[in-house]
Amino acid sequence: MYEELKQMLQESRRTLAFTGAGISTLSGIRDFRGKNGVYLEPWHGKSVEEILSLDCFLAEPALFYGWAAEFLYRLEEFQPAAVHRALAGLEQSGLLRGVYTQNIDLLHQQAGSRHVYELHGSPARHHCLKCRKQFGYAEIAPLVLAGKVPRCGCGGLVKPDIIFYGENLDEALLNQAFADMEKAELVLVLGSSLTVQPAASLPMAANYGGGKIVIVNAQPTPLDRYAALRYDDLQSVFEELENWLEHR
Repeated sequence: MYEELKQMLQESRRTLAFTGAGISTLSGIRDFRGKNGVYLEPWHGKSVEEILSLDCFLAEPALFYGWAAEFLYRLEEFQPAAVHRALAGLEQSGLLRGVYTQNIDLLHQQAGSRHVYELHGSPARHHCLKCRKQFGYAEIAPLVLAGKVPRCGCGGLVKPDIIFYGENLDEALLNQAFADMEKAELVLVLGSSLTVQPAASLPMAANYGGGKIVIVNAQPTPLDRYAALRYDDLQSVFEELENWLEHR
């Protein structure tokens, strides 16, 4: 099964993965735009997209942290799934250069991937907006789960180092990502609707550079017509790849 994909992985000298929220639904984490996505339900009268905006965070940090208590500060309750494990295995086998991810759930690192580039930041780190002091996830999560808004000793509001709507992505990381994608011979696009820009444009850089794109996603994406291979079921594809890596 999936022999053409395996052959492409073996023949490519420079393969990258681009991952979105769909891969973490296999770990029990809800995605954003899928059929059970968190964007479908308002929270305390506001859309989740509004709650995740920088303006809303600065004006009503308690609203964000109240919502995030369930969705962002219980990460230790989730385990890597087949996609995370297989990508880590591909990297360890020398078949994958790295993972560019839109996700902020840290599951790639938990699975053993070493070259993970978090385009939308990470809750592993937080900082005070006033004095810039740094805090780790383990320091902040208990406060949030206790219903508190994290504050620094200086009185400043503490913000997770994730990219909110209204903030720019890290320009150096984005430039690196586009350059890497352009040089890639193969890019695996996994569990992303490819709708959030500019990150969603990254796989097209591979196409422009002459590389091949493989898309595995439950819903259609704007780049489906450019895909050399297109699958719907992440679980079956990556369970097969896990098994293949074990026995090759």
